[in-house]
Amino acid sequence: MEVSILARPKSGQSPLKLESREITIGCPRHGNLKQKGRLSMESIAQYRRDETWAPTEKKLARIAFHKAFARHCTAITREARRMLETTTAPSDVFRVQEYLTEQRRIVDQLYDYRYSRLLDVFGRLLSDEWLREGDLTGLQPQKIAKIKHEASFFAEANL
Repeated sequence: MEVSILARPKSGQSPLKLESREITIGCPRHGNLKQKGRLSMESIAQYRRDETWAPTEKKLARIAFHKAFARHCTAITREARRMLETTTAPSDVFRVQEYLTEQRRIVDQLYDYRYSRLLDVFGRLLSDEWLREGDLTGLQPQKIAKIKHEASFFAEANL
């Protein structure tokens, strides 16, 4: 990531006392973002909030979200049943409970349906193969491109 800070003193102001700063952040995932004022990551948060969702897209996104969630829960259920079928000792039941607790933690962290986070969530779900490209049909092409970009990021990072 490339960060450059340009500080300009106001006329008559000492170069050591600066009130306004311009920050350019070169981010491979989001391109260059510029922010004036505070030294924070608010511009990235604003970038994510700028995504608008049409009512039909909201419905399609909700359906895709639920399909991915159902696939994930089906896989968890299948694995838990397999584990229960292969138990030999009564204490093996607790192994299944630990597995389910861990899966619940993962699911709770992953499935976040806030519109400001949804493209990232869909990217992760697409990368993990819980979501399919066909589930995204009807979304704006720009959103689909961002989701695919996020999916490739997660795939490259092996997250």
